[in-house]
Amino acid sequence: MSEPVDLVVVGAGPAGMAAAATALAGGLRVVLADSGPAVGGQYWRHPPEHARGALPTGDLHHGLREYRALCGALSAGGAASRLDLRLEHHVWSVVREEHGFAVHAVDRQQAPRERAVVLRAPRLLVATGAYDRHLPFPGWDLPGVLGIGGLQALLKGGGVVAGSRVALGGTGPFLLPVAAGLAARGAEVVVVCEAAHPRAWLRHPGPLLRNPGKWAEAAGYAAAFARHRVQVRPRTAITRAEGTDRVTSVRIASLTPDGSPRPGTERRVEVDAVGVGWGFAPQIDLLVPLGCALAESADGNAVVAVDRGQRTTVPGLYAAGETCGVGGAVLAVGEGRLAAESVLADSGAAPVLGGRRLAAVRSTVAGQRAFARAMALAHPIPPAWTSWLTDETVVCRCEEVTAGAVRAARVDGAHDHRQVKQLTRAGMGWCQGRMCGPAVHCLTAPERAYEPAERLVATPVTLGALADLDD
Repeated sequence: MSEPVDLVVVGAGPAGMAAAATALAGGLRVVLADSGPAVGGQYWRHPPEHARGALPTGDLHHGLREYRALCGALSAGGAASRLDLRLEHHVWSVVREEHGFAVHAVDRQQAPRERAVVLRAPRLLVATGAYDRHLPFPGWDLPGVLGIGGLQALLKGGGVVAGSRVALGGTGPFLLPVAAGLAARGAEVVVVCEAAHPRAWLRHPGPLLRNPGKWAEAAGYAAAFARHRVQVRPRTAITRAEGTDRVTSVRIASLTPDGSPRPGTERRVEVDAVGVGWGFAPQIDLLVPLGCALAESADGNAVVAVDRGQRTTVPGLYAAGETCGVGGAVLAVGEGRLAAESVLADSGAAPVLGGRRLAAVRSTVAGQRAFARAMALAHPIPPAWTSWLTDETVVCRCEEVTAGAVRAARVDGAHDHRQVKQLTRAGMGWCQGRMCGPAVHCLTAPERAYEPAERLVATPVTLGALADLDD
């Protein structure tokens, strides 16, 4: 695209796709960048184009009609030369310039060669989604123990079932579709350990009553579980994984209300794969260095603060989807549309959504955000989960820092995960704290929301790509 660009959108998941499609409908020129090989993000992840016929995954998806409509809008924008779609472009830094933003990315389409790319526009919309929030436990570093999102990615992206006997644990509704998807493809899901109790929803009935679609989803999962004889155990957790070369069994235990294992309830379950999920952490690495104001969400994460139009506190910068709080694809699509409408208004362009449609989108966003808050309150991280850890439990896998080392750093005066990082190197490895950051934070400052450390380089980048910037 040789003509000036009006908007750069980072992230081509539900929020980014909806934002780009709306901005294109309003006549703007848009660059849409994403690290993946196709649009859709993690939610609408599909097998490679050449393998989709042989690997049907339609039953793993919701909202495919919306997905196809957005794909059509993006294709039309590309055909009209108003959309520049940059797939396999990993954005590693964003800086403010006099007339907007410079988005630094590496083009990895010709891997292993990386090429530096700089995308410029007066306005920027960040919709980078979220990633699995991991809590360590003894044995979690064994081969065969995966995050729940990793299990789902294998299913959606390649029709791969990680094991024949699988145990799932953690908290939140995301355990349900993963269990159903595994069972439908022949895996024996021996147990689903949900740390919370269904009665917790009784304290927040309003959002549940106003979202009857969630009831239908739950009923579908209940029928699938009955058909495949999947056992769900509430207020239960996987507290240990066992094995030598790979996981062979797990220990599960009933939990007291604060999350401590109830004495005498532990039992051993033989498995060859484990999936654990404790919600998600918003990916706000690109936004923090720009100075955006943050807010605390109900799930214990720091999120980007936005107004009703998804504007951040930085002029010209917008955010949508999980960066503003984890809440699912329907919420993300709505927020993407609202953000694009704000971009159109701030650019002096005519709106795309009429008054009635705009009001409907706002109502959907409000309802979905309320449901997300109720879900977070009904499925909290158990306060006493750290009692499952031994001092030898590895917390930071990259740097092999144990729970004992983190606890010792706290005794020595470290009061947040940044100071623990300075004392122990926890968070200095390849993942830059994405795996261990929330856990280290919970071990040191559980009373505050988790905010990732500010990093000017948000994702690993080669020296060769940096050298390209001089060209």
